[in-house]
Amino acid sequence: MTAVVYEQREVRRARYAVAAVFAVHGAVTGSFATRVPWIQDHASVSAGQLGLALAFPALGASLAMPLAGRVSHRFGARAALRGLLALWTLSLVLPALSPNLPILCLALFVYGASAGMSDVAMNALGVEVENRLGRSIMSGLHGMWSAGALIGSAAGTLAAHLGADARLHHVLAAGVLTLLGQVACSWVLDLQPAEDEEPPPRFALPPKSALLIGAIGFCAVFAEGASLDWSAVYLRHQLDTSAGLAAACTTGFTLTMAVARIMGDRVVDRFGSVRTVRSGGVLAVLGGLLVVLAGHPAVAMTGFALMGLGIAVVVPLCFAAAGRSGPNPSQAIAGVATITYTSGLVAPSAIGGLAEATSLVVSFGLVTVLACGLAAFAGVLRAGDRDRPKVTPPAAAVPGPRS
Repeated sequence: MTAVVYEQREVRRARYAVAAVFAVHGAVTGSFATRVPWIQDHASVSAGQLGLALAFPALGASLAMPLAGRVSHRFGARAALRGLLALWTLSLVLPALSPNLPILCLALFVYGASAGMSDVAMNALGVEVENRLGRSIMSGLHGMWSAGALIGSAAGTLAAHLGADARLHHVLAAGVLTLLGQVACSWVLDLQPAEDEEPPPRFALPPKSALLIGAIGFCAVFAEGASLDWSAVYLRHQLDTSAGLAAACTTGFTLTMAVARIMGDRVVDRFGSVRTVRSGGVLAVLGGLLVVLAGHPAVAMTGFALMGLGIAVVVPLCFAAAGRSGPNPSQAIAGVATITYTSGLVAPSAIGGLAEATSLVVSFGLVTVLACGLAAFAGVLRAGDRDRPKVTPPAAAVPGPRS
């Protein structure tokens, strides 16, 4: 009984620790995003060259994510996350130090690779904690990532407003976030592989289950990337609004997603992954239709908000389902993460290319069609619901592997 109670306390503590890790991870992204204009000026690159450079984080992440499972197997989950998260937080300083395009591309490749590997490691630990608790927490964890990104963005906005050198800003931010991340990692579960467990391959194609789950994530991330990068442009040029109102639309979309993710676990526990994603898909389609048919800024802003609400919990649930879809959670999560990162890479340029050939209205028509996939194919997440452990009283709980 005492051992079981200790196990439950340890798991609850690990939940808060991994939530802090998600927030730190998001804060790095927010810190970087706000200083991209400074980095562009410092490296003396054009808008087209910057677009090329900004493809390298997704490229680095996609190539490096399959390695995360092997790192965790070699060093254990806690040590692997501590090292990979430190690489991610410290890599924040690299882009601001880049004096030209080739070095900036290399810096962003390293930045993306460390982001992707730490992303896989923290999501795998989040799935393990969720399994032991017997209730949904992945949506809330991703909500903490969004909250961290907002905090990092706010600090970066203040630094930019004060005219601070991004090199100094990012060195200070990297130092603080590295320290916070290391403290948080001290309390995550210290999972170790079994003695007879084969190490995962260095590189492997995603399993079939991850491909199906990843397809759902692809649709959600495509809508997210399109909305984040193009919602302000849509309002500014399609509906002729002010720059301030256009920016407010993007901020509203981000806040909607963050709040929905933080609150999403209660919905998932009540209705299950499939019904939640299916209902979210309906909301996203409705939001897309409002955007496409909007003749007034308020209608379009409502549409973007509904789209954010509809897609908010999809990616967390895809990671959770991937972690339960086979014998190697890290490999499945890496597969889903690779697909979603690819979607985030493709979406902005695809929307821009289609808009140039036709119009932004047609581009968001494509987003709406992809959102239909969430409602149509949500059933692939059913295995995650079926395999979810049921909540049991502490006296009947069975401790998991020693951590």
